[in-house]
Amino acid sequence: MEQDLLEQRLQRIRDIQALGFRPYGQRFEFTHTIPDIRASYGSKTAEELAPRIDVRICGRLMTIRRMGKAGFAHLLQNGEQLQIYVRKDSVSERDFRLFQILDIGDIVGVEGFLFRTKTGELSVHVERVEFLAKTLLSMPEKWHGLEDVETRYRQRYLDLIANPEVRDVFVKRARIIASFRRRLEERGFIEVETPMMQPLYGGAAARPFITHHNALGIDLYLRVAPELYLKRLVVGGLERVYEINRNFRNEGISTRHNPEFTMLEFYQAYTDYRGLMDLSEELLRQVAVDATGSEVVEYQGHRLDFGKLRRMGMREAVVEFWTGPDRPTLEQVNDPEWLKCHSTKPTPGEQLVDLFEQHAEPKLIQPTLIYDFPIETSPLSKNKPDEPQFVERFEIIAAGMEIANAYTELNDPLEQRRRFDQQLAARERGDEEAHQMDEDFIRALAYGMPPTGGEGIGIDRLVMLLTNSKSIRDVILFPLLRPEGPIGLAETLRAADNR
Repeated sequence: MEQDLLEQRLQRIRDIQALGFRPYGQRFEFTHTIPDIRASYGSKTAEELAPRIDVRICGRLMTIRRMGKAGFAHLLQNGEQLQIYVRKDSVSERDFRLFQILDIGDIVGVEGFLFRTKTGELSVHVERVEFLAKTLLSMPEKWHGLEDVETRYRQRYLDLIANPEVRDVFVKRARIIASFRRRLEERGFIEVETPMMQPLYGGAAARPFITHHNALGIDLYLRVAPELYLKRLVVGGLERVYEINRNFRNEGISTRHNPEFTMLEFYQAYTDYRGLMDLSEELLRQVAVDATGSEVVEYQGHRLDFGKLRRMGMREAVVEFWTGPDRPTLEQVNDPEWLKCHSTKPTPGEQLVDLFEQHAEPKLIQPTLIYDFPIETSPLSKNKPDEPQFVERFEIIAAGMEIANAYTELNDPLEQRRRFDQQLAARERGDEEAHQMDEDFIRALAYGMPPTGGEGIGIDRLVMLLTNSKSIRDVILFPLLRPEGPIGLAETLRAADNR
């Protein structure tokens, strides 16, 4: 069936060439995009479209309806469609013959004027047709059901054609990133770029991807985070820096995790995690408005309010959201012996985080700022002066998932070396995600880094929330998938070309 269709389309190419058109045409100068026409003239009456409004538009054919000496079709461009009307006595004989052999999916340009049909639909009365590109494969109908999910991700180009709402997700994603850039630059931040291949990976507890540099003869790691490089820049006097970066973590895949993902990471000298709390609230409120027009968004049956973030300590959250009987008191949660009885993790700090992730995190639906983390799970954060077993760190959680992580940066090189030693000990105990020793980073701190606050915001997860997308793969244009089997199209085209 597919072979027969391909043969028909290849014959169409020969027919198009016989009419004097190129099957893969040349530049086309359009006067309007289809969304421009719909926005400017969509509400105009037939009388208001006179005197005639000439237009040149182009797009992909999504429907064709031929009726003897005339026909209608719809062109798709930038997610919107517009009807065209082709009548035999309004175009040249060659152009009408071209219209008669067009297939759904072909890309054409047309020239004519706007009018309304008898049914009132805004349309282009065509006076000239130009052929721009031939489709050799059948276009999909609207995707239906979960069985098409992997195909949608693998052939995202077809997904974007068939589902306008998918295009809207990525338009909003672009708005979200632009909003962050605009708001940070208004506050004096500058955008920088740091290495994606690193001799030592750091800045997060994660397993890396490993690659090899042939010329230098060394193994390198794809970055798990840009943090240690950005803090080196703060040492160098770039007091407000940010990077919108791709990170790579060799971990599992789920609806909330993809091995390659996008983060916004920014650092501000002479502030701390309290200052970043206020800044985060301003940024998230504004980005929600810029992306959706409102501080309140719908996500999977919940109304998430980014207008104001609730603030809670981690220990208080464990008490408030405890699941089951025997709700603990704050005093119990502060007691290492009590923690040991309720978690199998090796240290009191890891036990506290374990209980938080079990009992509280899944229930944090509204955007919530959770602060004060234990030192064992925060090797790059500054201690709280009054509670040295805790650090000045917070996470922002919404819909039960972390979307941001921030802290007052540890700028004491002696303490940083001790923290790295603790992480090395954890690696020896089998923790593959524990941090490595980074001597050059300690050297940079030894030159003096001002008090600094730093934060990372997960762009992909935030886009999920602001576009009501259930899976992280829905907000990544080309998510990582297992390789598919041979497609066979190249061989088929080679055989057809030889004939």
